[in-house]
Amino acid sequence: MGSGQVTDWQGKNVTVAGLGVSGIPAAKVLHGLGAKVTVVNDGDDDRARAQAAELEALGVTVRLGDGATLPDGTELVVTAPGWKPDKPLFEAARAAGVKIWGDVELAWRLRGPDAAPWLAVTGTNGKTTTVQMLAAILRAAGLRTAAVGNIGVSLLDAVLGDEEYDVLAVELSSYQLHWAPSLRAHSAAVLNLAPDHLDWHGSMEAYAADKGRVYEGNRVACVYNVADKATEDLVREADVEEGCRAIGFTLGTPAPSQLGVVEGILVDRAFVEDRHKNAQELAEVSDVNPPAPHNIANALAAAALARAFGVPPRAVRDGLRAFTPDAHRIAHVADVDGVAYVDDSKATNTHAAEASLAAYESIVWIAGGLAKGAEFEELVAKSAPRLRAAVLMGADRALIREALARHAPEVPVVDLDRTDTGAMLAAVQEARRLAQPGDTVLLAPACASMDMFANYNQRGDAFAAAVRELGAGA
Repeated sequence: MGSGQVTDWQGKNVTVAGLGVSGIPAAKVLHGLGAKVTVVNDGDDDRARAQAAELEALGVTVRLGDGATLPDGTELVVTAPGWKPDKPLFEAARAAGVKIWGDVELAWRLRGPDAAPWLAVTGTNGKTTTVQMLAAILRAAGLRTAAVGNIGVSLLDAVLGDEEYDVLAVELSSYQLHWAPSLRAHSAAVLNLAPDHLDWHGSMEAYAADKGRVYEGNRVACVYNVADKATEDLVREADVEEGCRAIGFTLGTPAPSQLGVVEGILVDRAFVEDRHKNAQELAEVSDVNPPAPHNIANALAAAALARAFGVPPRAVRDGLRAFTPDAHRIAHVADVDGVAYVDDSKATNTHAAEASLAAYESIVWIAGGLAKGAEFEELVAKSAPRLRAAVLMGADRALIREALARHAPEVPVVDLDRTDTGAMLAAVQEARRLAQPGDTVLLAPACASMDMFANYNQRGDAFAAAVRELGAGA
């Protein structure tokens, strides 16, 4: 499994595009390998200057306020994943015949000859949860592992650090995959595909193609979602190693070469003897936390990758039981007057919100924020039978209100025209007024948060604080 390493970095002129969580570690690593590193950055603010000073103290050149011009003599560009492919810097690099790598590509090429294989996960939604479940299952099997990549732990740190791993559970975004042409995972999963980041990729086709790169060169298993045909199409198009298998996951009864659910049991009909006749029990649905449909799908995808790596059935069950989801992912905050309050602030797009709404029977829905070009017709049409009422807030709430008027005209709607710090408390109070015992008040915004909040975490925290205030006054 050759990693295509550049063995001699001494004196090589490398331009790093962007300061930040990937740019700074990349610059430091490359400088440490003897490369002549220049960091270019669009911004020139106090934070950027402080970061630049830290790098310049090491001997790295930093150019602030100009991320468009290719420095003279550049032999390689290493970019932060979020930089769009049509940036003038990249146009200049391509014109000059200079390769462009992301931090994932750099990490892949810097792996040693005995490096741990990667089990990779991508998809529009569910990546982080699935990778964390996968890491928990691998640990339950006694393997040395870590959840790395887009999840927060730098792949460069994982690849070059002192810790030795047997296998890595790797979350990869479409941005990262775009800039990682030579990545070859042991096995990989595309969880789902829905329109997202289209302003970056330019089209749904380009977005899907970048997601599909995760399957290139897989050795053992390409894991796809039976309910999302686009993921299976990507497997068919991938150039994989001889003997690599297509493995599906489904919330229904699995066919041979699939994992699925039978009478409340997660079962494997892929990695068993005589899969046409046999199925292996892995875990119970109740072992999945929380047991919402989309989260069971995440668990099946994680189990498929773990089984592809040879993990025994018991480890799947033990790992899923040990797993605790991150905050703001369909997190139950409290029950007040017989009504459940659930925080899914992480549902920042329509696909994630649809999965969240499908988990409950009768919902007062709190939604809205920055739509990022999304359309809400399909989401509202599918979810309408479950909606008791809706409370809308944020910059693009009118788009959701119009979809509700068309597809769920009987659902009462409260339109909150305020963006101050008390807006979330007002939304929760309105939801309480509309809810009846047995209902779920669900924050699943289907939008990004940056119109009113620093991030989805802060939005979820505001919701939880408002619910606690309700409970205190109950």
